[in-house]
Parts: sequence; C-alpha cells; structure tokens
Amino acid sequence: MPDTARASLHSLRKFVPAREAEERCDTCGAALPEVHAHNFDPPSRRIRCACASCVILYASVYQPIPRRVQALPDFQISDAQWEELMIPISLAFFSYSTPAKRVVALYPGPAGAAESLLPLDAWEDVLVANPALRHLQPDVEALLVNRVGAVREHFIVPIDECYRLVGLIRLHWRGLSGGAKVWGEVSQFFQHLKGHECPG
Repeated sequence: MPDTARASLHSLRKFVPAREAEERCDTCGAALPEVHAHNFDPPSRRIRCACASCVILYASVYQPIPRRVQALPDFQISDAQWEELMIPISLAFFSYSTPAKRVVALYPGPAGAAESLLPLDAWEDVLVANPALRHLQPDVEALLVNRVGAVREHFIVPIDECYRLVGLIRLHWRGLSGGAKVWGEVSQFFQHLKGHECPG
C-alpha cells in the first residue's frame, strides 16, 4: 500500500469507534449479553461467565451463582467481636468453602483478595447471634460487611458481587490509603447493592 494511502487510512481510523470486547461463555465460547449468569469453581475460586445452557449442563462441575441480595439491618456484631475476627481492614466477606471445609474470610485490597485466618470460636459467636447466616449457600453466597468509617452495613450477596468489589478496589486504589476516588467508588457500590435487593 502506498505511504499516502496508508496515512489516509490511519487518519480515518480515529473516527471509527473502537469495538468493545464481547463477553463470551467461558465454557462453550458463545456470545453473552451484558447481563448474564456466572458459575463458580470452588477449588480455584474462579468466577466463570456462563450462557444459559452451560449453567445447566455443567451444574455438577461448576456451581451456579444465585442472585440473592439481602440487607441485614438487624445484624448483631459488636466492635469487640469484629476485632476478635482479626480482619485487618473495614471491608470483608465470609463464605463457607467446601474445599477447605470451613468458613473463609477474605478482604479486598490493592493487590486483590487476601485471606484472613478466621478464629472459629469468634465466628461461632457471630452465627449464634445471626442465625440467618446458617442458610448461606456454600461457596456461592457470602456475608459482606462494610465498616468503613461510621458505616455498619451487612449483606447476604452472591460471591461474584464480592469479587466485583475486589476488582473495583484494585482498579481505583491510589497511594497508601487508596485515595478519595476508591472510597467514593466503594460507597457507590454499596448504594447499588441497596437499590438492587433481591430475596432470591
């Protein structure tokens, strides 16, 4: 191609909108709509995008992630009990891991999700005070806790929402404390949760 034609083609490309990456089913490769189902692989803790067919066909291999979002306004946990759980920051999610055969506690940070060793006695005290937690679906549902500043919010959520929060924090974290941008995004995330409650 002559240099003049190549230059003309290059100049025209800036007026053509870039195509957005199309999400595809991680199992069969089918194109997916923006809102689609997810499966969860417990051993790897990997979330897999899934078409409607693969959700059903591979239900014995990967666990379908439910859509329940439920605020727990009457959740009972004291500051002392929270400290006994030994979570180093004010955001965390708790779910029962079938591979580990125990409840795991993870918290988001600039490098992703980190696991905190959970004292079983302290967790059992939380369960006794909040029996609704005994009905969490293993692996795919979690208790999500927000104690940033003066906020005290508790939700039962799908596990993919927890990892969406992790990704949001990784994307927007700046400096040592995260910066105002990331905490604004966290606040919007929880506002979105409250506006999209779904009992199941």
